[in-house]
Amino acid sequence: MSDPSLRRYDLDWIRIGAFFLLILYHVGMFYVPWGWHVKSPEPVAWLEPVMLLTNPWRLSLLFLVSGAATRFMADKLAAGVLARQRTARLLPPLALGVLLIVPPQSYYEIVEQQGFAEGYLAFYGRYLTASGGWCDADGCLITPTWNHLWFVAYLLVYTLALAALIAWAGPALRRLEAGFARLPAWALLITPMIFLGLARAVLLPRFGVTHALVDDWYNHVLSFSMFLFGYLTAKSDTVRRRLISLRWPALALALVAYGAFSLYAWTWREAAAEPAAGLVLAMRYVYAVDQWCAIVAILGFGARHLNRPHPALAYLTLAVFPYYIVHQTVIVVAGHHLAQAGLPQGAEAALLIAITVAACGLTYEIVRRVPLLRPWFGLKPEPRASAAAQQALPIRNG
Repeated sequence: MSDPSLRRYDLDWIRIGAFFLLILYHVGMFYVPWGWHVKSPEPVAWLEPVMLLTNPWRLSLLFLVSGAATRFMADKLAAGVLARQRTARLLPPLALGVLLIVPPQSYYEIVEQQGFAEGYLAFYGRYLTASGGWCDADGCLITPTWNHLWFVAYLLVYTLALAALIAWAGPALRRLEAGFARLPAWALLITPMIFLGLARAVLLPRFGVTHALVDDWYNHVLSFSMFLFGYLTAKSDTVRRRLISLRWPALALALVAYGAFSLYAWTWREAAAEPAAGLVLAMRYVYAVDQWCAIVAILGFGARHLNRPHPALAYLTLAVFPYYIVHQTVIVVAGHHLAQAGLPQGAEAALLIAITVAACGLTYEIVRRVPLLRPWFGLKPEPRASAAAQQALPIRNG
């Protein structure tokens, strides 16, 4: 059997699964009663606990896996080369998204929420020049914007920060890596829960979550810590074995915490009074337990059962990032128009999912065949036959 510290197929599969769950989550955002860019005229209240099933951990898991992928790249590249390569890989999709892919989301948002009726070209000029003045009681729509592509922007910034750490504090990072490998299983489970609970209790009430980069301090503490954890533990077989040993207790704790937090959220969803401060504080820690234990369970079960190749892995590994780039715009545009067709909601939702998957798949099939488009969707510009096979292992090769 191959050394799992060198070939981490399990992390490849987890990354793919997390991205596809994110796509389904954003379909759910069209129907759940929470605020979003566009909304179904018939919100579905029972979707709230379903959405909360992945809400605490889905993006944290993606940052963790991204950190692991960066580790395997960093072992083969100097820090400066790593920074340049990741910038070349992430910056073009981010620029394309802000300029062309994301604007329809903002357009249909103001059409639905503010009755904007001047057409897309009039909107786009104001979008680019930040002169829309689209404000309501909840604030103003700031443009240009990256919307769901905030993940790409943050990943780029974290990679550059990590490259600087590698260059200037490499020995300290290696000591941290050794320290994680020495942690007993119980500490690997409990210590991050305490850290995440403290961050949620202290930073979230003060800073919230903005996705605006410059003022998003709670999100940075959460996401960069996950990114760094992935980087520091990706090659540790000791950590991998301990995660496997923790998978069942972590799953049990995650389910209990999920049930408690979902009950709390459902109970206070439409309550006239605010919950007691002590209950709110307790639920911040319960949320952290759910968050970390779900991640540990996924990593543990993945390491136990998914660390193996498959013919579909090479295709999905490359396809998932272009899917991510375009999926939310497809959901917003298709959802807006489907809501006006008067279809039964079940049929409408199934059609929305089918349209989203088909549009994402078509985008990828076109992009991967056009060399000029590949870099704009996060694909390597000139894949060679020998390199194409190796791209089935992004956790090794980035």
